[in-house]
Amino acid sequence: MELNQNRQLITNWLTLSTIQMNISNELESVLQQHHQLALNEFYVLLYLSQAPEKKLKLQQLQNMVGLSQSAMSRLVSRFEAKGCGTLRRHICGDDRRAIYTSLTAEGEEKLNKAFVTFNETLKKAFSNELIQEELERLIHQINE
Repeated sequence: MELNQNRQLITNWLTLSTIQMNISNELESVLQQHHQLALNEFYVLLYLSQAPEKKLKLQQLQNMVGLSQSAMSRLVSRFEAKGCGTLRRHICGDDRRAIYTSLTAEGEEKLNKAFVTFNETLKKAFSNELIQEELERLIHQINE
């Protein structure tokens, strides 16, 4: 009996992971198509918009988004290379080794436009009856 429960638990986890991955892929595609943003780039803009003074240390940002230091540095460099003025890097006055990244007015405008698309995509995904049924089934099984 315990073996069946363990298998069901793993199956539930994989199902949930698949749902999350499919929605993430859709978000990535729609953001790229309509706003020339990768999903992680959207998350960077979002986290910066929620931070005090709209700035975070690069290390804080990489932890929030779940990227390595080099991947986060490349992501910020890509933003800068696009020349769209969404982010700005600053050297910390107190600790010259720390680098801050801040959201500019252009970045906030880009985020606001992408946020509408992001929310519409999520609403569409979660209004799908198959996804709703699967999530309800998973929640029911977890609560048993």
